[in-house]
Amino acid sequence: MFCLVCFDIVEDHSRSRVSKILKEYGQRVQKSVFECSDLKEEKFLKLKDRLEGCIDSTEDTVRYYFVCQGCLTRMEYTGIGESPATEKFLVV
Repeated sequence: MFCLVCFDIVEDHSRSRVSKILKEYGQRVQKSVFECSDLKEEKFLKLKDRLEGCIDSTEDTVRYYFVCQGCLTRMEYTGIGESPATEKFLVV
C-alpha cells in the first residue's frame, strides 16, 4: 500500500528521530512529509509503533494518509519533485 505520512513535532530531537525512522520506510518529499510506497500491513504497524514511541502525543501529531493506486496516477505537483514511486506489475 502507498501511505503519505505527515508530521508536526515540537521538539527538534523528536523530529529528527521521526525523520530518521521514516527514511527507512520511504522518501522525504517535503520537510515533514514522506511517501512510503511499499508498506504491507505488518510493516505499517511496526512503523506506527516506532513513531508513537518518539512523539509526545499531547503536543505532536503524525498523520497517515492511504492512497490507492488509481489515485496515485492522478497525483499532480508544481515545482521540483518527482511522481511517487509505484510498484509496477503485469497481469497475465
